[in-house]
Amino acid sequence: MNKPYANSRLAKYLDRRVLELRPKQSQAEIAALAGFANQNMITMLKQGSAKVPLDRVPMLAAALEVDPRYLFRLALEQEGFDTQRAAVEEIYGAIVSRNEVAWLDALRDVSGHSDPALTARSRVALRGIFGK
Repeated sequence: MNKPYANSRLAKYLDRRVLELRPKQSQAEIAALAGFANQNMITMLKQGSAKVPLDRVPMLAAALEVDPRYLFRLALEQEGFDTQRAAVEEIYGAIVSRNEVAWLDALRDVSGHSDPALTARSRVALRGIFGK
């Protein structure tokens, strides 16, 4: 079977998330909640043989109990929509996940809402936090 999206970050994310939900929700239930008529669609998405339709991102995110903005960003990446993503971000701004918003809020708090510039030193500190 052809799996053109098998190595996408989205396929890997879906595989991990479905596994995390397994104790409380089956793939069939996830598929139904996401509006897919065929429960095998979740398997196809996880394995990378199908891509996530952009119009299904909100329902799929709700079914997976994940941030729809993050899922949308991964779906755009899977689509190869670099230029479309740029257009979306130009119109709506950067697609920022809930977790990224929490980081931004913490940054504002610790900086006293002083609008700090990202310096070489602060970039090194951030990379250190993530072991990069």
